[in-house]
Amino acid sequence: MENVTDRLRNPFGVAYPCEDGPPVASYGDANADVHLIGDHPGVHGGRESGVPFDAPAVAPLVDVLRAVGLVAGAVPTPTPAGDDGTDGSAAAAPYVPRNLFCSYLHACQTDGRPTEAAYDRLEPSFDAELRAVAAHVLVPVGDRALAHVLAAYTSKGHRLPADAAALHARELPGRGFLVVPVREPAAWTDGDGHADRLRERLAAVLDTDYRRTADLGRFFPGDDAYLVR
Repeated sequence: MENVTDRLRNPFGVAYPCEDGPPVASYGDANADVHLIGDHPGVHGGRESGVPFDAPAVAPLVDVLRAVGLVAGAVPTPTPAGDDGTDGSAAAAPYVPRNLFCSYLHACQTDGRPTEAAYDRLEPSFDAELRAVAAHVLVPVGDRALAHVLAAYTSKGHRLPADAAALHARELPGRGFLVVPVREPAAWTDGDGHADRLRERLAAVLDTDYRRTADLGRFFPGDDAYLVR
C-alpha cells in the first residue's frame, strides 16, 4: 500500500509524547525503501533545525548517503504553523531525503540521555512509524538503535551483540527487513575505511532486489500474484 502525502516532516502526523519542547520529528519519504534509525537528538542532532541527523558528528554519514543517492542538497521545506511546534517558516533543511525515511528511537529533546522509562514511552511512536513506512532496508545507527532493531525486527537479537562497531556495514537478514548496522559516525576517522565500507555496502544493496516479499498467490484462485511482506 502506498502512503499518499507530500510532507517530509512528520508525514504521518504522529503526536510524540514530549514534555520539554517540540520533538525532532521523523523526516523523509513516507514510501521510502530505506529507513535510517537514530538514538535521540542529543546524540544525532536536530535540536536547532528539527531534522534528524543534523549535527557535525553525523556529517560523514550524510555524505555517504549523498554519495549513494539517498539524500540531495538543502532546499526550503515549509511546515504548517503549529505542526511539531514550528512556526510555519520555510527554513532550509540540511538535506532532502530520496527514498529515505529518518527517525529516532526517542524523538523528544532532553537534557542528557533519556531514561529507560522515557525510551519506553516513545517506543510506540517509533514502532508505529516504522511499520507505516514499511521500508525494506533498516539502517540503525549506534548501539542503542541496533539493539532495538535486533530485538524487535530480527530473529538474531539473542545471538548477535548490539555492537554497531563490530557489525558496521554488514548485511543482516531480519523478519521482513534487511538490516545494515552503522557504527556511530562520531567514532569514524579519516582513513579508517568506515565511510568507504558503508558506501560500498549501501550501493550494493540498492543495486539488488532488496525487497523482502512472499507471493501468496498460489493460495488463491487464478494466476495473479499476491505479494506480502
